[in-house]
Amino acid sequence: MIAIRVQSGTAGRAVVLTVAVIAAILLVLAGCESLGSIAEVGTGVAVATGRMTEQQAASVTRSAEAIGRSFEDITPEQEYYIGRAVGATILDQYAPYDEQAATDYLNLIGQSLAMASDRPELFGGYRFMVLDSEEVNAFATPSGLIFVSRGLLRLTRSEDDVAAVLAHEIGHVQHRHGLQAIRTSRITAALTSTAITGAQFATSQEIAELTEVFEDSINDVTTTLVNNGYSRSAEREADQAAVEIMKRIGYDPEALIRVLERMDEDWVSDGPGFMRTHPAPRTRIEVVRNAIGTYRHQPAGTAERQRRYERALGSV
Repeated sequence: MIAIRVQSGTAGRAVVLTVAVIAAILLVLAGCESLGSIAEVGTGVAVATGRMTEQQAASVTRSAEAIGRSFEDITPEQEYYIGRAVGATILDQYAPYDEQAATDYLNLIGQSLAMASDRPELFGGYRFMVLDSEEVNAFATPSGLIFVSRGLLRLTRSEDDVAAVLAHEIGHVQHRHGLQAIRTSRITAALTSTAITGAQFATSQEIAELTEVFEDSINDVTTTLVNNGYSRSAEREADQAAVEIMKRIGYDPEALIRVLERMDEDWVSDGPGFMRTHPAPRTRIEVVRNAIGTYRHQPAGTAERQRRYERALGSV
């Protein structure tokens, strides 16, 4: 049994944060289903000792119940704002490539591929950007912000190759891999949400602490994307999704194999970019071949696509 003692000297404005912290800790111990009851006990003590009003207690109880709900799938709106925060962090580390023709081209292809995916609609829509980096890499945030480095684009030789790169990143969004990376720190984000509900009762120092907690949660997601990478199973799902998306829209899924083969030429297991965050290309190629199966691509409009590719990415 865990006893909760409210000291008589505790300031009323700090009670909301205190109860939120206690509730979050107890969530780990007792499970989210009982969190509402735990919050009622905590706020009941605070009201009885005169450290919290009935209105404040109701606010904390509602917030505590929201923590339990936070373990369910988050809303499209929440995904959008999380993705924006992660995207801003990535752009703090990588500069965008200032070439409008290349950006427009990526969005033309990317939007078409996204419409053929299993998640064609997002709260804020898909957005595609070229990063001004020699590093071979690409990132997809939970909200559909997709970044591709110049280094990776230089491994492409055709529009089909570019489509393969973008379809893989769309596959990560389709399978919500970014959100799955957040789940391990969901309790921290839930604590932030709970305490902010009562922020009108908190001190400036407490609000600063809450802001730091939120930033740490976003950094967890960014670390997964930039430093650690997704799991092998997530990469396999993204490759399989890329093949299916490319089949649906008429791009050659074999292009993904060609890009992986070029990546493999300079592959070093502990190298930068993709080499640090992705499985070896050779292991992925086998997955892609199995996903393609007996499918045979029927080329169409190849010459025009190649001219369009060279016009847009010739300077990259």
